[in-house]
Amino acid sequence: MPAPSIHWPADFDPARAPVHVRNELAMAAPAAAVWGALVRAADWPTFYKNASGVAIEGGGRELFAGARFTWNTFGVRLQSVVAEFAPLERIAWSARAFGIAAYHAWLITPSDGGCHVLTEETQHGFLARANKLVFPRRMGSWHQRWLEGLQVRAIG
Repeated sequence: MPAPSIHWPADFDPARAPVHVRNELAMAAPAAAVWGALVRAADWPTFYKNASGVAIEGGGRELFAGARFTWNTFGVRLQSVVAEFAPLERIAWSARAFGIAAYHAWLITPSDGGCHVLTEETQHGFLARANKLVFPRRMGSWHQRWLEGLQVRAIG
């Protein structure tokens, strides 16, 4: 059986995107706990210091299929929409702001003693390209911290 992969919208396929980052981590936490922490977007700032001001349209603390939410990351206020939502397996959202259009996806694969989490993001736009030139490793570094914080949160 092939390894799970991201279901990229055509415009955001890594082969067509000027910005692409991929991070992964084998976690010593059950997939259900990782999923629970990941979809509880209102709590991201407590374990991912590059996220703030998360607000899910209609209230609530957790993401769901089609959820619209706004949040700050990398100094930008993003408008996001959950595009893919398969509980305990995968979630992805689009994100837009002036000069940036992005797609951020997560895959959770159970393993012996925990799970493997893969996250990938692609971006288009002049601001995305400029950030890649000025800070070429910044997004990958922060996404790795997000994975590490997610693991700590999921282990409890």
